[in-house]
Formats: sequence, structure tokens, C-alpha cells
Amino acid sequence: MDRKSFIKAGGMLAVGGLALGTQACRAKNTKEECWADGLWKDVKPSTVADFPLHDLHIHASPTLSYEDIARKAKEHRFAYCGIMFNGTRPVPATDESIQKFMDDTASLGCFRGMQNMKIGWTHALSEDIYKQFDYFFMDPQMIPNGNRYGDTLEVWEHDCYIPDLDQFMETNMKHYQAVLENPEPLDIFGWPLYLPPCVARFYYKVWTKERLESIVDMIAKRKVAVEINDLAHTPHEEFILLCKRAGLKFVFGSDTRDYRAFRLDFCKQIASKCGLTESDFWKPVKK
Repeated sequence: MDRKSFIKAGGMLAVGGLALGTQACRAKNTKEECWADGLWKDVKPSTVADFPLHDLHIHASPTLSYEDIARKAKEHRFAYCGIMFNGTRPVPATDESIQKFMDDTASLGCFRGMQNMKIGWTHALSEDIYKQFDYFFMDPQMIPNGNRYGDTLEVWEHDCYIPDLDQFMETNMKHYQAVLENPEPLDIFGWPLYLPPCVARFYYKVWTKERLESIVDMIAKRKVAVEINDLAHTPHEEFILLCKRAGLKFVFGSDTRDYRAFRLDFCKQIASKCGLTESDFWKPVKK
């Protein structure tokens, strides 16, 4: 099942008693529960958007064409937007499929990004072809040999099988490291901190301060931007503030393929809560 089908299957969104959209956004008094290291010091929440509205994670579909994306981005007064080409699913990218995407989107004025979910994606492609993209995106959601049965885990799937949570988190952290140390082109680290539905209720238990700081260090070393994902409602405030304190930049991403792509309610809410301003956001350079 692909992500679109998963999101449409409403009955599957509450596996383990937790809806996908509340994974990192449960009601809690963040300031009372924050770490005692002054993480919230000098944070000034804003009800006014001091940051550029944008979306760098929009996919076309039978109900949302490339032209629709460009038109709707203007209607919603986005400062900029990016159309994402998935280089892994439903089939691996080829030079021909990339060039067709480039030709089809050339006149729209949108940034064009490439999303990959498997390390080694450049091996089957010509460098001159894939370097036409304005930015490159990768997330840690497809984990090879992810459990003790040797399954390749697709963590967004409702039936992702996690027999041992501790073992999964060890494997998950190693996969984060592999993605962020992969020498292939990378500009945006996507879907940070997302957990499979069956273990999502343990979000605040397993994402310890030590693990969060380790991931921030890896991202800072790689010098890439962090996606705030509207669909998954990740990451949460503490992680965003850790990233901000480390000087990292952010991008908004809806990861949608229909009319919901231009809402960004979670992105706007949490960016305002964490006091993010225009200088905290990364913008691609048009090639």
C-alpha cells in the first residue's frame, strides 16, 4: 500500500489507539515538561506568520497535476513551492523518467526536488540527469533488515511489524546515521522522528534527550535542513528548538497529493509556537 492509500484508509489511522496526526502533537504543557537546560529561553511565540509560507514536499497525482500545484501555490500566496519527484516509489527512477518530469515542469516556475528512500539511488542514474533537480530529499522511513525477521520496514504502513521496541530503536538510530552519512546528494532530512503506528504511543518514551541530541548532531554535521511535516505532525517542539539552537534550518512539507497540500496547519502552528522566523528557513536555489 502506498502512502496515499494509507492516509485514505481512515480506519487504519488509529492503530494502537493513536491517530497518525497526533504522533507528536498531544496536549501537553511543553514549558512545564521541558528539559531544565533553558531550551525555551528567549522563545517568543507568534500568532503572526514571520516566516515564508511554502511547501517543498508536494507530489502530483491524478487529482493534482503539476499545473494545479503551481496555480494553487499562487492562490494561497506561497512565497515558493516545490514539486517532488519520488525516485524510489512506485518504481525506481530512470534517466528517462527524470527527464520527462523535468520537461513537464519546466515552465511552471516551481522548484523541483527529488525524494529518495533507499541509499544507493544514484547508481542507476546519470549524474547530468539527476543534477537538474533544485534540491534532494531523503527520509529514514524504509529500513532494510529492520527487525529480527529481516523485514524491510516501511514505517508509515499500518502493518509495519515491530516485535521488539528497544531493538527497533537501536536499528532505527543506525538507519538515521546511515541516511545522514550517505555521501549521495542531500539537502533536506524528511519525516524526522516518525514512528510506525504500532509503537507511536511510545513517542515521548523512546525519543529521549540523548537520542534527539544525537540526531541533531548528525544533521548539523551533514549541514542539511529539517522538514516540518504537516501530514505526520512531526517533529515536536523540543526537537525543533534543539535544531534551532544548533543553527539548523527548516522547511515545510505537506507530503500530500491532493487539495490538502496547501493547508499546512501543523507547520504554521508549531513554527509560531517555537518562534521561528524567516531566517530559520532554508530555500533552494533554482538551477
